[in-house]
Amino acid sequence: MDFDLILVGGGLASGLAGLRLAARRPELRVAIVEAGERIGGDHIWSSFDTDMTPAQRDWTAPLYAARWPRYDVRFPAFTRTLPHGYASARSALLDAAVRAAMPADRLLLGRKVRGLDAAGVTLETGERLGARVVIDGRGHAPTTALELAWQKFVGLEIETLRPHGLTMPLIMDARVDQADGYRFVYVLPWDERRLLIEDTCYSDDPDLDVEAVKARIEAWALGAGLGPHGVVGAERGVLPLALGGNIEALWEAGAPGVARLGMRAGLFHPLTGYSFPDAVRTADLLADLPRFDPDLVYSAVRAHATRTWHGRRYYRTLARMLFRAAAPSARYRVLQHFYRLPDAIVARFYAGASTRTDKLRILAGRPPVPVGRALAVMLGVD
Repeated sequence: MDFDLILVGGGLASGLAGLRLAARRPELRVAIVEAGERIGGDHIWSSFDTDMTPAQRDWTAPLYAARWPRYDVRFPAFTRTLPHGYASARSALLDAAVRAAMPADRLLLGRKVRGLDAAGVTLETGERLGARVVIDGRGHAPTTALELAWQKFVGLEIETLRPHGLTMPLIMDARVDQADGYRFVYVLPWDERRLLIEDTCYSDDPDLDVEAVKARIEAWALGAGLGPHGVVGAERGVLPLALGGNIEALWEAGAPGVARLGMRAGLFHPLTGYSFPDAVRTADLLADLPRFDPDLVYSAVRAHATRTWHGRRYYRTLARMLFRAAAPSARYRVLQHFYRLPDAIVARFYAGASTRTDKLRILAGRPPVPVGRALAVMLGVD
């Protein structure tokens, strides 16, 4: 047996799992097999302080490129500052942390996987790697088990010639043309001259016109008065949003006995697409297991994923309301309505911890979508 555990795919979920197991279970021989040359690719993952426990914030602290004590939102009807801490992790920091924590010979980078099963992984070269436990963390894969919509974005990291004046994240600026569904601009000020500006759409399809979106970002930067600037980095992404589906069917479609992590397990917030907190919780779950028995690992991770999925039915209902009850150009009104709610309700929503009272408050008041369509969505079967 080559390893106790092989994590297939070196993205966020596998990287965090490898990092946590190296710290908490150093006796385990854990390997990560990744087709690329670095852990985590080239991404940014953000989360709110209230999404995780203080202990989880502590052990993930080396991964954050920046943290802020509050954030802003802007809608056609109002602007608002919310007093919730916000942090952004960068893949380069995850890559560095994993390399420092795990032996180099267990980071099998640049290795493409031909196939996997509960006993090991076969590489494209034909090499076979055996393991007591195999976990698939290769990100979202096309599936008929889930009903999905899409959050698609392009981001440009720019450096301005003069200080830009932004000190806090702008999580949503929806005062923009509502093209292709709910559209907003998202801004992270890394320092006084460097910014990440993302143009995001909540869309019915995953098609992404990168150059057109880049042009929209430049137009927003011009309108924001950022002045002359250079582009020092770029990113793009298309993330699933869950409107419904069958989590058991998703898991049954995988290789027998092979557990799943992250997006591949259905572990992401149905309406925001945020996945960092779920990946942190799953890493802790693995580290807390009393033993690394194949059946125990599989059953524990699957139970966690299915329990989390069923616990988020309300958020999938809201996602369906956004996509099915509102016209694409009017979807922003759903979020505008939501962001009028008290700070604590907003925080618990992002954490996936809304109380029964919260859920009623979110749906109360003048509906931001046609009542008939909203009722049809709410009475639908998930």
